[in-house]
Amino acid sequence: MSVQLRANQKEIVAYRGGRMGVSAVPGSGKTWTLSYLASEIIASGKLKDDQEVLVVTLVNSAVDNFYQRISQFLNQRGLLPQIGFRIRTLHGLAHDIVRERPDLVGLSDNFQILDEHETEFILNDVCQAWLNGHPESFDSYLNNGESNPEWVKHDKLPKLLIETATAFIRQAKDLRLTPEIILGNVNRLSVPLPLLETCLQIYSDYQRALAYRGAVDFDDLTRLALDALEWDAHLLERLQHRWCYILEDEAQDSSRLQEIILEKLTGNSGNWVRVGDPNQAIYETFTTANPKYLLSFLQKPNVIRQELPNSGRSTLSIIKLANYLIDWTRNQHPIESVRDALNPPLIEPVDEGSEGANPEDKPDQIYLSLKKYTPQAEIKVIADSLARWLPAHPDDTVAVLVPRNQRGFDMVDELHRRNLPVVDSLLRSSTSTRTSAALLNTLLTYLSDPKSSTKLANIYKIIYPIKEQEQATRQRREHITELIRKCRQVEDFLYPTPKRDWLETLAASGEDALSLEELDAFRQQMQRWQMGILLPIDQLVLTLSQDLFTQPGELALSHKLANLLRQSGNLHPHWRLPELAGELRLIAQNERRFIGFSQDDTGFDPNAYKGKVIVSTIHKAKGLEWDRVYLVSANNYDFPSGLEGDQYISEKRFIRDNLNLPAETLAQLDISHSSDEYCWYKEGEATQKARLDYVRERLRLFYVGITRARKELVVTYNSGKFGECQPCLALIALASYWEQPEGTAE
Repeated sequence: MSVQLRANQKEIVAYRGGRMGVSAVPGSGKTWTLSYLASEIIASGKLKDDQEVLVVTLVNSAVDNFYQRISQFLNQRGLLPQIGFRIRTLHGLAHDIVRERPDLVGLSDNFQILDEHETEFILNDVCQAWLNGHPESFDSYLNNGESNPEWVKHDKLPKLLIETATAFIRQAKDLRLTPEIILGNVNRLSVPLPLLETCLQIYSDYQRALAYRGAVDFDDLTRLALDALEWDAHLLERLQHRWCYILEDEAQDSSRLQEIILEKLTGNSGNWVRVGDPNQAIYETFTTANPKYLLSFLQKPNVIRQELPNSGRSTLSIIKLANYLIDWTRNQHPIESVRDALNPPLIEPVDEGSEGANPEDKPDQIYLSLKKYTPQAEIKVIADSLARWLPAHPDDTVAVLVPRNQRGFDMVDELHRRNLPVVDSLLRSSTSTRTSAALLNTLLTYLSDPKSSTKLANIYKIIYPIKEQEQATRQRREHITELIRKCRQVEDFLYPTPKRDWLETLAASGEDALSLEELDAFRQQMQRWQMGILLPIDQLVLTLSQDLFTQPGELALSHKLANLLRQSGNLHPHWRLPELAGELRLIAQNERRFIGFSQDDTGFDPNAYKGKVIVSTIHKAKGLEWDRVYLVSANNYDFPSGLEGDQYISEKRFIRDNLNLPAETLAQLDISHSSDEYCWYKEGEATQKARLDYVRERLRLFYVGITRARKELVVTYNSGKFGECQPCLALIALASYWEQPEGTAE
């Protein structure tokens, strides 16, 4: 197989063992290089029949990307394309580990994993219940001068409590602190820590809600995977043998637990390659990810350190701009403590004449505007620019990158008003493959056990969702769900006789007419679906899907799932509905590799939308590239620098003293389990530290936005909602540099 490798890539793919860390710049081909390395290891003959190369990556779409690339490389070598490797996200890997011994960590064999949407719904309910029971609990944190305190309590405070509790629970699980452990620590404290105590109660109620469902969330799954590795030496030894090479992608977003798990799987003499770009670590704020883990790994004496500095993505001018941002941050940023936000290596262009060389340079197509716009005027001027640019560039790609979703929605609305072609799917969450599979699995599981009132109640919740409904509707549907769950004879509900009709019994007991009407409609739907069990499995799935799904991607996915179950049924003629439903459960829980049609599964390809405007958050744009990029809202609110007058999104105007309540809560958690008797909580210190952490992350986010551009870049700012914002310091520095003769390309 003839493959043209750059010098740095040759050094990396020559790796055959030990620990290696690789710093990769944007557009350097790290996924390609890591995939090629995996195929090299497999082709080398070092693996035994029962061994695999384990590739750990960040998101599900990257799983398929790696799978396709490694399979292609193996196929070109004349090897079986699906043998010798396994690709997992951290949560997929944790599931593999826990599934080996669920009993070891206190789980049943059929434990459930709740996704982010389900856990968010549970936590929302828990937080709201807590506020209802403690209506004055946050009064001491509210601004005394708040003009409408009741509106704050009912509209703003619940959202802030959910944000705070989410950060608290994630951090507690990353530290492997159960509610019981934290309670023991709290009881030993000499003074109260009110934010800690509030979130501890919410954490306890949240965990009870999970236990009631026989379920765990993704953070539990990671924690329990590490428990299993520590408690079962034979399991650890078996997995170390199975995964004798570990290749970690996007290591800049590694968490503490991810690092510990991979460290254990590697062992003292194992093989571990970590590849990432610390300058693209943009998920740190109130998550457990932190680039410090990769940076520390790169400095260890037993680690081979390599770089992937060459990138053919962008023009020389855009590369110079990105590199200057690194240099300015490291040497000139006025807040010295944040100068470590960006790190070498600088981006180097690909050699002229080489494969994947950089686009032709266009220094006159870089616009760094310091003109002050209102938020509305900024959107208008971007739309004006696009209206001029699109007709002349029908075969090019273009994106408007925004710091937050709402800004993106405003941009989309303006483009729609002008009838300009726009794609907003990176702003909106589509139904994922696993969610769709889970819905169908729930239905098939019930149809295979139609006498179960609990399973029937789960079906009702699918057809009549509770989330995002008005309070009266939510209360009624929660009530109906409980009624169905407590129904002793399901057949008296679904197939009544004159003498045994559950609905008539409810009516006689005084049940309200609206609930009875909804239950009757639900009964008719269930009768129709139950008649479908006589159909072949693929036709049954399609029948269910026509009633469940409305989006084209969801309907297309249902056809794929129907074909999968038909093939499974042909391979296993003795299988009935329980076994076939189990196949969907495996897909829903990420045990079975299955690629659907949502962008979460297949990834987003900008080249599929030439001549159309993609509107995306900068976070969602990571890993993507466009010919022309508009980077908007580059002000000192969305990209603060730590100077006087900057504002911070986590410091709410209705909270006194500019306190960042999530940061203050995490500081109280740290104090509660600290062994340092001289370390104590001081209000406000965590807020100041969080400001600097946020400044670092936003510098990296600005860098990511710039490096999405291939040929043309436009950066603008606006004065914000209250007209107080200024251009962010990074934009001022870059604009000043670009105006100087040495700033422009030769």
